[in-house]
Amino acid sequence: MARWLRALLGLLALGVSGLGLGQQVRIIVVTHGQAADPFWSVVKNGVDQAAKELGVRVEYRAPQTFDMVRMAQLIDAAVAAKPDGLVVSIPDANALGRSIQAAVRAGIPVISINSGADVFKRLGVLMHVGQEEYIAGKGAGERMKALGVKSAVCVNHEVGNVGLDQRCKGFADGLGGKVEILAVKADFTEARNAIANFLQRNPQVEGLLTLGPVGAEPALQALQQTGRLGKVRFATFDLSAAVLEALANKQMDFAVDQQQYLQGYLPIVFLTLYKRYGLLPANDLILTGPGFVTPENARQVIDLTKKGIR
Repeated sequence: MARWLRALLGLLALGVSGLGLGQQVRIIVVTHGQAADPFWSVVKNGVDQAAKELGVRVEYRAPQTFDMVRMAQLIDAAVAAKPDGLVVSIPDANALGRSIQAAVRAGIPVISINSGADVFKRLGVLMHVGQEEYIAGKGAGERMKALGVKSAVCVNHEVGNVGLDQRCKGFADGLGGKVEILAVKADFTEARNAIANFLQRNPQVEGLLTLGPVGAEPALQALQQTGRLGKVRFATFDLSAAVLEALANKQMDFAVDQQQYLQGYLPIVFLTLYKRYGLLPANDLILTGPGFVTPENARQVIDLTKKGIR
């Protein structure tokens, strides 16, 4: 664990929430992922836990679906509310940049999470908490290559999310072989059918990478339905209960873990300490991933998911 993080956690242990009780802090979080989503629910758990420990008020907002117009509107509304801090994900800088820069011009400290590692600085954002998506994708490709895969498909369940495009690009470069991109909808049945149809039309495919549980869970069924489970190397980004069970049962080769709990937790800590005491880490890119969960360590991670932190 980095020294700066140990120091911040040490402040929490000393009861930092009691050091500035006269100064109520209000933070708004706007992401492109809904709190009910298995990935984003863990992010929100981190947000809520930090808010509780620090004694601050935090509001979590997200569009009902992946909708950049609506997300920009939510950021604009957050700016108008004049919070002490703003946390945003940046899946599309072209669509959200103007709204984020408006927050910066209004003097609102902004931290980005999850997506936006490549653009946060030019938008005036203080720091980014997440992983570099291309690098994570490249690591997944290299792992798949080590498993003997030469031909693979990258399943994109959220077309328009630049971070997911970067994952697929990195995956292709890391694999060094043929990679096709399959766009699917974030609907279980439609995604399952689209993946199954692709597998039937492309019997030469040796590897399958999904970019989140929304793609991984229908892909698992598609592999089962087509008789390709265990024959096609299978991996995903991000964790869910179903993904972890598949790993534990050796139905999946690995999952890329970006520790999304930290992506919710740390920005609330940073913004609160910044507001109260002017404290910020010196490094403005805090990497929470990538890490890799495999069949060998899946059961350990399952124990953590029961606590809502993975």
